[in-house]
Amino acid sequence: MTTTLTRPERDTDRSERHRLSVVGGLAALSLDAMASVAYGPEAIVIVLAVAGGAGLGFTLPVTIAIAVLLGVLTLSYRQVIAAFPDGGGAYGVSRTHLGRRASLVAAASLIVDYVLNVAVSVAAGVAALTSAFPGLLPYKLWLCLGVLALVTGVNLRGIAESARVFVAPTVIYVGAILTVVVAGLVRDEPAAVIAAPEHPQNLQTVGILLLLKAFANGCAALTGVEAIANAVPSFRKPRVRRAQHAEIALGGLLGVMLIGIAVLIGKFGIHPVDGVTVLSQATTASLGDGFGFYLVQFSTVVLLALAANTSFGGLPVLAQLLAKHNNLPHVFALRAERQVYRHGVGFLAVTAALLLVVTDGDMNTLVPLFAIGVFVGFTLSQLGMVRHWRRARPVHWRAKATLNGFGALLTGAAAIVVTTTKFGEGGWLIVVALPLLVAAMEWVERSYRRIGDRLELGVTPAPPRPDRSLVIVPVHTVSRLTRDALAAALSLGDRVQAVHVTHPDDERSARDFVTAWEKWHPGVALVQLHDERRRLGEPLVEHLRTVGGRHVFVLIAEVEPEHWWQRILQNQRGAVLARALRRRSDAVVCRMRFRLSRRHLPRDS
Repeated sequence: MTTTLTRPERDTDRSERHRLSVVGGLAALSLDAMASVAYGPEAIVIVLAVAGGAGLGFTLPVTIAIAVLLGVLTLSYRQVIAAFPDGGGAYGVSRTHLGRRASLVAAASLIVDYVLNVAVSVAAGVAALTSAFPGLLPYKLWLCLGVLALVTGVNLRGIAESARVFVAPTVIYVGAILTVVVAGLVRDEPAAVIAAPEHPQNLQTVGILLLLKAFANGCAALTGVEAIANAVPSFRKPRVRRAQHAEIALGGLLGVMLIGIAVLIGKFGIHPVDGVTVLSQATTASLGDGFGFYLVQFSTVVLLALAANTSFGGLPVLAQLLAKHNNLPHVFALRAERQVYRHGVGFLAVTAALLLVVTDGDMNTLVPLFAIGVFVGFTLSQLGMVRHWRRARPVHWRAKATLNGFGALLTGAAAIVVTTTKFGEGGWLIVVALPLLVAAMEWVERSYRRIGDRLELGVTPAPPRPDRSLVIVPVHTVSRLTRDALAAALSLGDRVQAVHVTHPDDERSARDFVTAWEKWHPGVALVQLHDERRRLGEPLVEHLRTVGGRHVFVLIAEVEPEHWWQRILQNQRGAVLARALRRRSDAVVCRMRFRLSRRHLPRDS
């Protein structure tokens, strides 16, 4: 039996092929979170090391606290996916349950985080590469821009296409990290000697502030957890279920890797060492300094560079949702053939490139700005879900609301601690950028509202009635182009005027034109306008003001060259006229193309 698909079914099937599976979703939308294993544990260790061995002993408890928060966020975003299948994550939750202003704050925080994630990920990957090959250091910025261009190009081919490209690096990286954890757990002593740590001279005591700072620093590992919830429409059907499975898989894998590395840090007594990352030390202790070590390092470099892909999967979908709600220009809602929101991708690439150029691709300049905004989004999302449970009141709603409330408390505390500790290191830029972004989105929304009021959107207009119309045709010569333009004008309107503009020193050519016109006698009224200042569009604009309130069309006839290089032969009169008319009149401007192909050439009689 043969089944024939109709065209809509074929189009739908083709559309689904350009969407994400569960594995594809992990590869396209979780690279940011996965890559954070390379710097999240190190961020905790660096803070706790100022208290010496006593402080480092809290590495595992702090990591477990972060893993608990990760579990809360994962379960919460699983519910967000079901409640908001159109995507948007924290923005969608806040818009529904916390109000428009809170939703714009959430959206602004996500936009800032996505842009910074691209810049930080690319800079971190290139930094790891230049550490291995110092000779490339002078080309750091160009390498950053090259990696950014590569990731952008892949994403312009479609999010499913990018997922296919990044599946292999993701699988290799996750397998390598899990191998490090398992090998380290079964060893009684390090496989290779770890570099001697540098102990701080002035040790601090372990206090609540130190632990909070370590917790806040380590929470950088949670950036990217929300990306799947933001991009639910990018998944194949059933979209909600696939996105939920991808979210749970991400939370489980990330939690296991973070806790596993933390256990190895305590087991092998790993301390911060200049020039050697904590992950490198854990890998050396578990696998030695042979092939396994270099495989882990290389896969980490690759994934750090590609972690920017998370933002390319999340921000364009968020931007189209904001555009749909009139908070961003509507151009961000346009989607190309391969389910690509190209304007969102382009905006992300350009802003990240500007950040890299301004900071000269320096990761240490960008990192203090990272992860501040995302905690604002986390907190708003959790608070919104608390209100969601209180309104919906499903089975066990109190337990779910308590879970989200606890998550909001943790992420809110992390947001405050991260902002205060990193304010002087550049965090103030984020504090300034967030309200500016909110103000910009409000301005866009007000502009669209004014446009909607002028267009009377939502109001049923009176039935249209025919009205007398006037078609004005600017003419310069008597030719076939003029004939075709007047013929088209006579088909469009009740009345047609041919307008000829003359300038000083053009008296002879004007007389010749009138003679040729009278000899031709096309049956169309000719209006001659004289301008002393040799202007082209303004005399026509001034003439339009005298024709009254009827519907006025201006038909501009132009030659369409047969070859592209022939455009340099054109005088651009049509473009000048059209620009002047659109800026200074309400006339409907029509531009008629006369193609210079053989079928348009006059036949020999």
